[in-house]
Amino acid sequence: MASQDFIRQLQGYGLATIEIHYYMPDHPWLLQQFVLQQYDVAPRFPQLKSFLDFWRREIDAALHSVRVAHCHLIGPSEWRAVDGIISIN
Repeated sequence: MASQDFIRQLQGYGLATIEIHYYMPDHPWLLQQFVLQQYDVAPRFPQLKSFLDFWRREIDAALHSVRVAHCHLIGPSEWRAVDGIISIN
């Protein structure tokens, strides 16, 4: 049986690295960073939106900025045409 991560990649999910900068209301001058990686679908990012909704609802910290890097791990293979023939005896 294939792993759950592999099945998600076949469904179009890719690995998203999310960097969140935030500050606590009582220390607005102190900017902190939270980084996580999860499988998500670009460009809609439903998992990220769900996480940010949870953050706004449940966590006391105020969001400053969110940066996302996304990469499809499974994609069409690369090929290139070669002009010539290689003979092996």
